[in-house]
Amino acid sequence: MITELWAFALIMLIGQFSPGPDMLLLTRTSLAEGLRSGWMMVLGISTGLTLHATLAIGGIAVALAKGGAIASVLEGLAALYLLWLAFGLIKKPLPRGEVDIPKRNPYLRGLFCNLLNPKALVFFASVVATFLTQPYPDWWPFALWLIVVIEALVFWCLWVWLLQIPKIRHGYERFSRSIDLLFALALTGLAVHLLFS
Repeated sequence: MITELWAFALIMLIGQFSPGPDMLLLTRTSLAEGLRSGWMMVLGISTGLTLHATLAIGGIAVALAKGGAIASVLEGLAALYLLWLAFGLIKKPLPRGEVDIPKRNPYLRGLFCNLLNPKALVFFASVVATFLTQPYPDWWPFALWLIVVIEALVFWCLWVWLLQIPKIRHGYERFSRSIDLLFALALTGLAVHLLFS
């Protein structure tokens, strides 16, 4: 059972750190707005992941995994939110060396980015289903849920902290406009993929 918990933790870690809306938004926010905003966004993303894990482990995600109207609406909302984030990155050009510090709450941006990502819920549902097919003790689902929540908090906070290394931050400040445009392009690509996949 310990081996299976480790396998679940590794799969979840790879899934959380694969390129996607959460990773893009958190990386850009941490570089542009600093440690505090990054950690606030981690709390928002982790809150969303906690809800996704609760739904997946509770079995509600199975309905969304089948598609249908609910999944389509959620994908549409997610795409619109990603396009809105991308627009926020490109709407006003900045003088060289100046970094934009949005006044919107990083916790809420992280929360909505994660909650409006239907692929996260489907990913959780499929992975969790694999680890819940055999009879396990009563504490097993709670252990899976706890792994998701702790991993999100620990590893995303570590990622934000690493992005504060002076050489990395200096590089971002030097090329912030180009990097923000790349992030905006990536978010737009994810939105288009959601709408037309």
